[in-house]
Amino acid sequence: MMDTVRVGLLGLGIVGSQVAERLECQRDLVTERTGGPVELTRVLVRDTAKRRAYLPTAAAITTDPAAVLEDPGIGVVIELMGGMEPARTYIERAIDAGKAVVTANKEVMAHHGPELLDLAKRRGVDVYFEAAVGGGIPLISTFKIDLLANQISRIEAVINGTTNFIIDRMARDGAGFDEALAEAQRLGYAEADPTYDVEGWDAAFKLTIMSSIAFRGRIDPNEVHREGIRGLDPVDFRYARDMGYAIRLLAYARDHGDEVELRVHPALLPQSHLLAAVHDAYNAVVIEGDLVGSVLLYGQGAGGRPTASAVVGDVIDLVLSMRKGVDNRIAVDIARPIRVRAMADVRTAAYLRLHVADRPGVLAEVARILGDLDISISAVVQKQAMVEHAAAELVILTHPAREGDLRTARERLAALETVYAVPAFLRALTPEEAM
Repeated sequence: MMDTVRVGLLGLGIVGSQVAERLECQRDLVTERTGGPVELTRVLVRDTAKRRAYLPTAAAITTDPAAVLEDPGIGVVIELMGGMEPARTYIERAIDAGKAVVTANKEVMAHHGPELLDLAKRRGVDVYFEAAVGGGIPLISTFKIDLLANQISRIEAVINGTTNFIIDRMARDGAGFDEALAEAQRLGYAEADPTYDVEGWDAAFKLTIMSSIAFRGRIDPNEVHREGIRGLDPVDFRYARDMGYAIRLLAYARDHGDEVELRVHPALLPQSHLLAAVHDAYNAVVIEGDLVGSVLLYGQGAGGRPTASAVVGDVIDLVLSMRKGVDNRIAVDIARPIRVRAMADVRTAAYLRLHVADRPGVLAEVARILGDLDISISAVVQKQAMVEHAAAELVILTHPAREGDLRTARERLAALETVYAVPAFLRALTPEEAM
């Protein structure tokens, strides 16, 4: 029989407990699929007295990171602590000690993935991170293996379950943001502090990782244009629906050859778009390759069980490769810096909602300002406004234009005497643009 591969686990939260339970309670399955025994040996926690969803029966529980990171018998370290530090340092120490790593840490991999992968290559070990992006959706392996023959040109994704649940509740029931967020928190879809999700950080980190692999280069996550969903208003969901669109938090990447376009923000999508049909806390990613065309991946992108599925899958794949004497089986070279297109130079359609005076000539004034900036109008809706001091509500959907010009138009419109406010400015994918 093959020698036992011993595993150390960093973190025993929701995902960590699911992983520990799978490794211990499904030991025969893991042994069968890796060709030999895999043993969870040590587990690092911050507080040994804390109640856990699952407490390992065979592994030693410790609060000393060195007990895991410096144990010469441990060959694989699973990092499920989350956050930047001390997780990044522990991953680096594990690699330096010649241990392979499996992680679900999107923040660490978005910011430090290239140097960690380079260090692993020099140490002759692997870093697996399937769970860092899509939870239970197999995205990393799709880019690294299944679409390896393709030049990836575009990624469109709904990649954060918390925000999609909130948006779905606002669209379906007309709930305000605060009400929808409170429900998401009550059901366990949102954290007590939801900033990481609702401000778009989670989606931006995931888009960075996907794009680095898809476009084969290093991307600074701070260069990804990012906007959250706090400013969304239920009225915009109604107008969008009436115009044949649905609002989603869109993660968008496009290869322009000399640079890539990367952005995360609320956007209007045609109701025929695949992502417009993604509801509740589900995620979906549409990938466009030159050979395969458009590919859709859909499923649960977060939660203990889906994420544990990806983590344990990585462990099985990793151990199987170790037993075959293979490392860097599908090497990903993402060291080459990639230039990110400035958001002002991106071309996109836009949705604007204005509070205006209800008198002749207002629409002509608005159209003149847009025309001066070479922005053409695709659709207009005008209704009596139920807003204090505003006689009418004007909604405009433009054809694609330069983002910088759209922002200038918004500023000029807001300065008009007949425009009282511009409470909504969202981007849109036109039916012609969408995959």
